[in-house]
Amino acid sequence: MKGYLTYLILWIIGKNSMNGAEIGRELEKRRGTKPSPGTIYPALKELKKKGLIEIDENKNYSLTPEGKKELKSSCKFFCNIFYDIKEMSDFCE
Repeated sequence: MKGYLTYLILWIIGKNSMNGAEIGRELEKRRGTKPSPGTIYPALKELKKKGLIEIDENKNYSLTPEGKKELKSSCKFFCNIFYDIKEMSDFCE
């Protein structure tokens, strides 16, 4: 998987299936700015093309079984990189 945005999208819809606008609002909470549809929808399209997410008749995105595996792998990778995130957060206060 490539990029922090795709990781965040998988993380967000791994917790709850949602539509593109809802994903945008969740991303805004984490990034401070709302990404444009020109950023979100190409990422969603790529994740769907790779078989990591699917979309239902209500246009809600959810993880496929392969997407769940990828999210788990990505979370392990993220945690290995930022194993000292608690210590790092002291600088954010």
